[in-house]
Amino acid sequence: MLNYRQLHYFWVVARTGSIVRAGEQLNLTPQTISGQISLLEQTYGIELFRRVGRQLELTETGRQALTYAEQMFQIGGELEAMLRARPDEQQILFRVGVADVVPKSIVYRLLAPTMDMEDALRLSCREDKLERLLADLAIQRLDLVISDSPMPSHLDIKGYSQRLGECGISFFATPALAAELSEEFPACLQHAPLLIPGQETVVRSRLLRWFAEQQIQPRIVGEFDDSALMQAFGQSGSGIFIGPSVIADEVCRQYGVELIGQTDAVIESFYAISVERKVKHPGILAITEGARRQLFNW
Repeated sequence: MLNYRQLHYFWVVARTGSIVRAGEQLNLTPQTISGQISLLEQTYGIELFRRVGRQLELTETGRQALTYAEQMFQIGGELEAMLRARPDEQQILFRVGVADVVPKSIVYRLLAPTMDMEDALRLSCREDKLERLLADLAIQRLDLVISDSPMPSHLDIKGYSQRLGECGISFFATPALAAELSEEFPACLQHAPLLIPGQETVVRSRLLRWFAEQQIQPRIVGEFDDSALMQAFGQSGSGIFIGPSVIADEVCRQYGVELIGQTDAVIESFYAISVERKVKHPGILAITEGARRQLFNW
């Protein structure tokens, strides 16, 4: 069985970068710490550190072990804080993963209701690729994943996808770029510089199909998985960019751009994915209710 004291010594050394500094922090001699880490390495037949000159450097195994140790001791700290807190001070930890293709403004609007709950809730939010987030959801490192698609059918993960809402898309441009468009929407998009979502987004294929149906060929000058980066380029005047129509007014105010057209023929959808037994989590309920009543007006 894993010796957690030895793992803790390894974690402190890795964080401080020195056995001497770790000893000062733990109030132990360097010999004690070094001996315990050596025992940990001998138990599993691995090497966690190597010496480079007078410095310690993590091996590849050490870097992987540190990732797990960080998570374990973070959770341990949260558990200790929960156990020490009085019943009226205890918070519900709500761990949310956000697929990096979901627009940040949508994420904020979806999560905002959790900040106004009567229950004491502490939000922990992490952005990553969808499949990595779903892997963490499966082993209960996350309570919820927000995505632009339901859980993929090919993944062997027991979960539940709730559609939070959907809307059409809007096209935005800086005032200077908008002034160069001589025709009405959508004809004005013909050969116009366009920034589009990357290949991992669901809306991309729908958008390109709509262009083909309209017989429009914009000049694609950039592709972005991260919507915030796409909007930053759009704000600089690099090209026309798209966003969910439900936040069109907010995008115009935030980035100083103009709305040049909208279509409901291209739909963006948003989902809350959770393991089935977590569906009653108060944070998830706040998000689903807020999305339906305030954001998408179901």
